[in-house]
Amino acid sequence: MSRYAPPPTRVPRVVGLILPMLGVVALSTACTTDGDGTGSASSTPSPTTATAAPSPTGQPSASAGAPTTIPTSAFVELPTELRKSPRRPTPVAEALPKLCGNEFGTGGRQVTASAAMTVTYKKAGEPDTNVPQGMIHQTIFTFDGDGAVAYLERLRDAVRACPSYDQGGNPVTVGSRPLPGVGDEAVLVTREWAETSLNGERTGGDASAGIAVARVDGVVTVFDDQGWEGSSGNPEILDRTVRDGVRAIDTWRR
Repeated sequence: MSRYAPPPTRVPRVVGLILPMLGVVALSTACTTDGDGTGSASSTPSPTTATAAPSPTGQPSASAGAPTTIPTSAFVELPTELRKSPRRPTPVAEALPKLCGNEFGTGGRQVTASAAMTVTYKKAGEPDTNVPQGMIHQTIFTFDGDGAVAYLERLRDAVRACPSYDQGGNPVTVGSRPLPGVGDEAVLVTREWAETSLNGERTGGDASAGIAVARVDGVVTVFDDQGWEGSSGNPEILDRTVRDGVRAIDTWRR
């Protein structure tokens, strides 16, 4: 049975789960590139900026009310007791989850900005010397017009069309359900698979992880929870992170 039971309604506005980016938006972050191509960032990244996507006429497609910049403050930061390492900028293409295909990358030309951050978490009370429990990739998209609503509609259809997929020879079962009380609308996508050891051997148990996607007006945010080294994610930490993340977006857009 999945550990991802429907979370209780606690905070009125939390954004729905999992939004992808199309690749039509140019993104710059505080991330620098090492010689091996690996991004690195300081513990206090500078504001994240994305440019507006051009329209077919060559003019920016964003309307006057659609943001073309996403600040660092719009992203969630874990509380100290759960934070293994500070949030860090992440390329959107790496942050977005993939199931059967490009379910989370269907934003279209109505995307006006996109950016992503990753937070690494631990269990509360564990010493810093322990390995992390997992990480959560958060992606934020801003849309022009009704693009945010249309994105969630396409996402729901795409997830329903992908009841399972193969991950390195290990079948993964996919489910989804509404996430009530979060933002204007939200959805929780669950993944379950047979747990394996670090050597790839079956342990006899099951592992699971969640993807939450939430919408706040014309902004969509996707949270992809990944357990450390293929283990289960933490549904309680994901739920708290999603709700804190929606509040951060609310504060930014007010």
